[in-house]
Amino acid sequence: MMSLTCRNIDLGRAKLDLVRCGCSSNGSFYAKWVCGGSVRKRRASKVVCSRRPNAYRCGALSAQTPETVFNVAAQDVETAFDAKSKTSSPILVSSLLEGVAEDLLTLNKNLKSIVGAENPVLISAAEQIFGAGGKRLRPALVFLVSRATADLANLKELTPKHRRLAEVIEMIHTASLIHDDVLDDSSIRRGKETIHQLYGTRVAVLAGDFMFAQSSWYLANLENIEVIKLISQVIKDFASGEIKQASSLFDCDVTLEDYLMKSYYKTASLIAASSKCAAILTGVGSNVCDQMFEFGKNLGLSFQVVDDILDFTQSAEQLGKPAGNDLEKGNLTAPVIFALEKEPKLRDIIDSEFTESGSLADAVDLIVKCGGIERAQDLAKEKAELAIESLKCLPLNEFRVSLEGLVRYNLERID
Repeated sequence: MMSLTCRNIDLGRAKLDLVRCGCSSNGSFYAKWVCGGSVRKRRASKVVCSRRPNAYRCGALSAQTPETVFNVAAQDVETAFDAKSKTSSPILVSSLLEGVAEDLLTLNKNLKSIVGAENPVLISAAEQIFGAGGKRLRPALVFLVSRATADLANLKELTPKHRRLAEVIEMIHTASLIHDDVLDDSSIRRGKETIHQLYGTRVAVLAGDFMFAQSSWYLANLENIEVIKLISQVIKDFASGEIKQASSLFDCDVTLEDYLMKSYYKTASLIAASSKCAAILTGVGSNVCDQMFEFGKNLGLSFQVVDDILDFTQSAEQLGKPAGNDLEKGNLTAPVIFALEKEPKLRDIIDSEFTESGSLADAVDLIVKCGGIERAQDLAKEKAELAIESLKCLPLNEFRVSLEGLVRYNLERID
């Protein structure tokens, strides 16, 4: 293995645009190297970059333990994140997922057939559900973690169980979204009409129920008790999250800890469990599996905080759902909780449940003016840094860098 210590590395511009330096290094991993302006994708045993003036300085050090792989020291984590701000190139999710693109294509085909095969009435709903866009980030994480950990277990290719796990994860996620839209009476999801808006609440509830049931069947057939327990807990967490949210609407005394727990139940639990399950099915040690759980948990929390920030900063067209939707319905998220600490007037507006004309806009204005957005951004970054730290146990390969890039992509959404 080898460890790169480089303060100027841009982790997210391309799949593995890692070395822009004047050095030569020996390694054995897939990479997209940028040397002298040209791009080459290769499995390299030796990469030589001719030294040029003003080249980025980089040190390549041999390492014996996974903990030292790609060893960006703890004090340098912020530098690694801040490096992205020095370039204008946005992170492209398609580049990050290029290594698992074929896996995702196969998954999409299977999902539509799974939902419609035994229930023709759900075929149209399935087309709407799985054709409504979305980046399939959760199953992509399953594939990326599976492939990122494969070298540790000398696994040459994904197993059918890895692929089935990815399908189970996406079915569970989609089922939860369908039920969320029914509970929230949301009319738009990913820029399209929701299932219950098009087909009615009955079909929507049945579609969600069917996907939960079907995913449970496939989950049981993985015949791995640890994986079954982890994913079963996720389904329980979904319900706990909905109950917590419903019982705290318009509650200005909700704490940041309450918010993070609810966010874990509703969002991070699935990402954490699916990341750990992918590692379990690969056959790596318990320490790596636990680190993948921590990675997924903190990525999921960061992702939720970013989503909650965007609820205040983006338009309905950009969000794919009405702007300010959560606040209007009494769901108090990180920006609101931080703002309530500084602005007593905000509490009065929320307590009124926005019955007065213009009160929602006034509340949003107060949240922005008193720094609620900025403090939430800091929280999202904090969780993202923890996610990156958990990846240090993995070998340096394109899949690990894609995982790091997804963390950075999430933060880029609020840049």
